[in-house]
Amino acid sequence: MFYEPDLNNHGLPYNPFKSTVVPRPIGWITTLNADGGVNLAPFSQFNNIGYDPAYVMFSAGGDVRGHGRKDSSINAMERGEFVCNMATWDLRHEMNITSQATEPGVDEAALAGLEMVPSRLVKPPRVARSPVHLECRFHTCITLPGNTPRNIMNVVIGRVVGVHIADAALTPDGRIDIAAIKPICRLGYMSYAVIEHTFELPIGGPHADRNNDGLMGNGKGHQR
Repeated sequence: MFYEPDLNNHGLPYNPFKSTVVPRPIGWITTLNADGGVNLAPFSQFNNIGYDPAYVMFSAGGDVRGHGRKDSSINAMERGEFVCNMATWDLRHEMNITSQATEPGVDEAALAGLEMVPSRLVKPPRVARSPVHLECRFHTCITLPGNTPRNIMNVVIGRVVGVHIADAALTPDGRIDIAAIKPICRLGYMSYAVIEHTFELPIGGPHADRNNDGLMGNGKGHQR
């Protein structure tokens, strides 16, 4: 089949686009509002976009309540900070609770019964049970036009200034044990996936050592 997204002429009962770019990691974003209240929300349009220095992005559309931009993007831009918490299999239900559209000022972390702990370099707190946290300072926001006001996308980019990794999430040789902590990721429709199995696929060729060192985080810059 072939269809043009602008025409939405796929002829299927559900739009398939979000299932064509999968799996997508979930950025479970903590911010503070203007009054210092905690906001916690998951975003599946999330990824790292640089590593020396480290940058991450999350993309937030319009608010389903009709209030304009989502609280997470507003807070990150206005307060200048946010935290990315890793969503895992053990935290799937709590993550789902925080995805609800609530009124401004509602503490989604409290709604989900989550303990929050202080960050070191930024003010938004971290989800205590999450094995990995990225403390971020706001860098910029790119606004992408949408076909409706709700579909205007705010791509928030932050520079990672602090990384927390739980000791239990590390293997004896010093790698993050992905299969043990089981990150969850977003698919299309109402579907998610969990990472329980990994495999290695080194690059060959004349520059194999350089390429594989980079993939392993052994680059010559600040990535050691």
